Amino acid sequence: MSEAVDAGPFDRVPSDHDGKRAALLLHGFTGTPYEMRPIGEELVRRGYRCVGPVMAGHHETHVELARIHWREWIDEAADHLDRLRGEAEHVVVAGMSMGGLVTLALGASHTPDAIAVMGVPLQLPRSIRWRVPIGKYLKPYFPKTEGPGGPDIREPGARERHPGFDAIPVAGTHEILKLQKHVRGVLDKVVCPTIIAHGAHDQTASPRDAYRTLGEVNAGRREIFIGEESGHVISVDYDGAECARRIADFFEAALADQGA
Repeated sequence: MSEAVDAGPFDRVPSDHDGKRAALLLHGFTGTPYEMRPIGEELVRRGYRCVGPVMAGHHETHVELARIHWREWIDEAADHLDRLRGEAEHVVVAGMSMGGLVTLALGASHTPDAIAVMGVPLQLPRSIRWRVPIGKYLKPYFPKTEGPGGPDIREPGARERHPGFDAIPVAGTHEILKLQKHVRGVLDKVVCPTIIAHGAHDQTASPRDAYRTLGEVNAGRREIFIGEESGHVISVDYDGAECARRIADFFEAALADQGA
């Protein structure tokens, strides 16, 4: 029996919070805020208020997610960012997979003080890109693979307890393709400090995409971290603790550059 975890949204405020720093943390497609909690916990220890919302379409079931348009993910995240900017002097954003795509979109349009992206898939395999636009009408949903092909996490305990939807809406995957196309077109507009983290064994998003992102963003301060033992959801995998530290260190350095 898998360990119960808190998959709900969070808003963590340090006891000594001075109102200066906040972080918006965005989870992935069919995922939950749980996968962003390790990053949030590290940032809370360093004095950041950390907000991890449920992304649009992820409140109930995969049926709800099938009705979402890709711009809703960006618009809702932008609303959260704007609210945090009204309450803190400096706001950073971090996102996993789909949440990382949204983070890059915000980096291009809203210029947070710094961003971190993990396991970002800039482009899905060609076979998927060809099948999805028609396949969503033939088979609207397909179950997530059980057993060895389940969540793309290599650490057995983390893999077993990882929460998320049991099925993937093909219409939602089509929206991911559209979001990817948008992000690829605006990468050069990302000028805020950017750190890219990726699992070396990621079977969902090619590590090549991490290096492509690094090369195409125009951030003056940019960095890449490859978790040598991790799969896709690096934040909760073998390299999760180091990933959280590297992101927090990067944010601290980026804000120091800005005199924060």
